[in-house]
Amino acid sequence: MSTTELIGYVAAFLTTCSFVPQALHTFRTRDVRGISLGMYSVFTAGVALWLVYGVVLAAWPIVVANAITLALAGTILGMKLVYGARGHR
Repeated sequence: MSTTELIGYVAAFLTTCSFVPQALHTFRTRDVRGISLGMYSVFTAGVALWLVYGVVLAAWPIVVANAITLALAGTILGMKLVYGARGHR
């Protein structure tokens, strides 16, 4: 593994891990009041495009990080849509 690839994997790990606390909090509490629907919609679409970009380039740090982040962000977005519409707290 090259130094460049290692930097990519470390960056991917750190940025992806930054989502874990928010995801765990949302899963446990189902509290979506502080989550912006607009921000998470645009962010999730952006992550999906980063994933496609990584696949096209065969840049595996980008693919792995964005696949995991897309799953987390997409799940939070889905919970915002479901629980936000119900007024759940």
